[in-house]
Amino acid sequence: MWLSCGCASKYVVSFSRRVFKSYFHVLGRWRCNVPAFMPEAAGFEGVCGHSALQEFSVSNSASFWAAAARQRLNWISPFHTTQDCDLSRGEIKWFEGGKLNVSVNCLDRHVHTCPERVALIWERDEPGSEVKITYRQLLEMTCRLGNMLRRRGVRKGDCVTIYMPPCPLAVASMLACARIGAAHNVVFAGFSAEALAERIRDGETVTVITVNQGVRGGKVTELKKAVDTALQSCPTVQQVFVAMRTENPVAMTARDIVMEEEMQKEDLVCEPAAMDSEDVLFLLYTSGSTGKPKGLVHTQAGYLLYAALTHKYVFNYSDGDVFGCVADIGWITGHSYSVYGPLANGGTTVLFESTPIYPDPGRYWEMVQRLKINQFYGAPTALRLLLKYGDQWVHKYDRSTLKTLGSVGEPINTEAWEWYHRVVGDGRCPVVDTWWQTETGGICITPRPSEPDAEIVPGMAMRPFFGIEPVLMDTEVFCVCVLLTSNDTSGALCIAQPWPGMARTIHNDHQRFTETYCQPYPGYFFTGDGAYRSKEGYYQITGRLDDVINVSGHRIGTAEIEDVVNQYSAVAESAIIGYPHNIKGQGVYAFVVLKKGVNAQEEELSRQLNNMVSKKIAKYACPDFIQFVHRLPKTRSGKIMRRVLRKVVEQDLNGLGDLSTLDDPAAVEEIIQGHRELCSKQQP
Repeated sequence: MWLSCGCASKYVVSFSRRVFKSYFHVLGRWRCNVPAFMPEAAGFEGVCGHSALQEFSVSNSASFWAAAARQRLNWISPFHTTQDCDLSRGEIKWFEGGKLNVSVNCLDRHVHTCPERVALIWERDEPGSEVKITYRQLLEMTCRLGNMLRRRGVRKGDCVTIYMPPCPLAVASMLACARIGAAHNVVFAGFSAEALAERIRDGETVTVITVNQGVRGGKVTELKKAVDTALQSCPTVQQVFVAMRTENPVAMTARDIVMEEEMQKEDLVCEPAAMDSEDVLFLLYTSGSTGKPKGLVHTQAGYLLYAALTHKYVFNYSDGDVFGCVADIGWITGHSYSVYGPLANGGTTVLFESTPIYPDPGRYWEMVQRLKINQFYGAPTALRLLLKYGDQWVHKYDRSTLKTLGSVGEPINTEAWEWYHRVVGDGRCPVVDTWWQTETGGICITPRPSEPDAEIVPGMAMRPFFGIEPVLMDTEVFCVCVLLTSNDTSGALCIAQPWPGMARTIHNDHQRFTETYCQPYPGYFFTGDGAYRSKEGYYQITGRLDDVINVSGHRIGTAEIEDVVNQYSAVAESAIIGYPHNIKGQGVYAFVVLKKGVNAQEEELSRQLNNMVSKKIAKYACPDFIQFVHRLPKTRSGKIMRRVLRKVVEQDLNGLGDLSTLDDPAAVEEIIQGHRELCSKQQP
């Protein structure tokens, strides 16, 4: 069944909500002895249990989020309007009139009640060398940094770029920006100098914070040198604060400042700025289907509330637990579930600096035993890698403190899910396969929270979080918006109404924001992902619908890689696709057409092209395979038929589909033969 977008579909959705609301109101009265699922629900008459609360949070969105915001956040001034949103135009406002400070919510209020509670456990590269930072210490560090930035001219509304590995100073730098009202722009420390420069320029950054060197997997990375290279094309940057992660000296310029020395000059008290709910908290860049990364903008109150609430209820976090999210802080997972969510909840959070196989494949589980971690949140890529090393590396260590296991970054395959649940969790820990994006700010679909005895299906995200109303749209109809209302169906995953944690815009390009997320299906937020809804109404993510691939949990636009490959002097054009990879989820496969007259060894050309991609983007974006072809399959209008390339790489020649618009059928035969020859040398 389906309904055309407009009055009919909106009427059905509205009618369904009224029916469910009435039903659950009666059910709640009948089950009034059932305690509220969460404290925020105490004031909702007749709402008892998870199912009723989920329905209430969707049908009474403003009431639900207003109650959560008043109870979960400390306000300097209360808000007067819960929400003022128009998805069709990409205009999103939550908690208008309210003023607060994010760092106060993450630090000060906990220092008042439990100053010596551990806030951060810095799990450094070498096992057993962890550093613990209390809430009092983190507040002092943040205040010194905030005063330092203010004295050095950083003002409310400025953008500060942070290029650091996971460490306490990186977290304090983020919170210091929040304290004085500056926006932070954290760039993953694995990005190249050119990728860093692009994000600095787009963010209009004046101040950069970095470290002399990074340490990961027993190897030293030259982060300060990368900054120096990046700033050759970033004239706006006036100062660089350099923290000393290692004892190795690095070259310093006139604009460089040793951060630890400068911090010691500052007072331990820093007056927090009163920030409007919709002031910018941070920019975070993510890949799109075009070559230019998108600087997504997240704001203060809504983002913090959503990160805190999802951290608490998805992972069943309790006071005193140790939360182990092993994501880098340069990604949204690190922002929401290594930093803001846990700290807003007064939790103890782990900052993981190393790799899952250093010094051996037991690193995660040795850390779980040593730090007594209760919730572990990792990526399917790492789990698939560790699974291949065997169960002995898991069984070697005591994991009895684990209560919840989480998966993030991409859909987890059934084999990895079963191993995670059975071997790592001893069959007793629920596995929460979480779906969300940089754009959503926090987890949107996940098996928990739910009724206590509710099933968890391996490999499925399953249930929407509070306030989230997922819908599926028909991807075959382009002239109208078609809502798929039946179960056991697949379509484009959209969200039917706004939620507080969602991104507000793309930095300096709101038109791109609306065109990307709001216009494909007017009145709905388009996620860019496809999904399947089972007979039971559970959701399973099926992958990207655009030209964005997911390599080891890192989203990268194929156009970004093509832009780099095409810059090579010998290359005429290229096409990049993703293909299934046993470890990384998706690998990168490049089809490259060389200019006429080029007579170079293909192996040497492949090496040089990978070096360019590594230098300009990052190592994870390098093609696993480069197939040199004489021509690409194109339509008569000149459009590359990428679906044909995907089917060839997937070895699904029966699925090539309609080739009637192909300009030169011989191109496909050549590519098929070339792929076979490449596979004979090295299996994908």
